[in-house]
Amino acid sequence: MGTLMFISGQEIVIIVIIVLLLFGADKMPDIVKTVGRGMREVRKATDDIKREFEESTQDLRNDLNDMADSVQKDVRDVTDNVRKDIEDAAKPIADEINDTAREINKGMK
Repeated sequence: MGTLMFISGQEIVIIVIIVLLLFGADKMPDIVKTVGRGMREVRKATDDIKREFEESTQDLRNDLNDMADSVQKDVRDVTDNVRKDIEDAAKPIADEINDTAREINKGMK
């Protein structure tokens, strides 16, 4: 889609003069109405396109947020499971070390 050009006041005056010379003053109101109607239709079409784009990207953003939430939950679950497995595996080793330390302390007394 091309960019809309914005024209200055001087350019509008030049266009009006050319239209007056080509079509005459009696056709000017009809031409202005037609141009105004065309500009409204272009603006309406542009607004419709923007609205549709926003709606479609909103659905995409919602889907991406849902996916991100799901991935974060999965990562938390895996992390919690790994942490629990490590703690479960470390507990018997820690107990054995503590028991050995107690035995050594008893033998030293």
